[in-house]
Amino acid sequence: MLAEIFHWWLGVGLTIVAVGLVFGIIGGYLKKVVAPQHPGRRQRREED
Repeated sequence: MLAEIFHWWLGVGLTIVAVGLVFGIIGGYLKKVVAPQHPGRRQRREED
């Protein structure tokens, strides 16, 4: 019984880590690739 409970919690933990990694990769991509293509007001003011 202990092994069944342990495996369930292990699955929950790995799922949380995987979801966090996916959001981290997406966020990093948006920050590194998409953001420089579409500068905000602050970046436009600095260039003027």
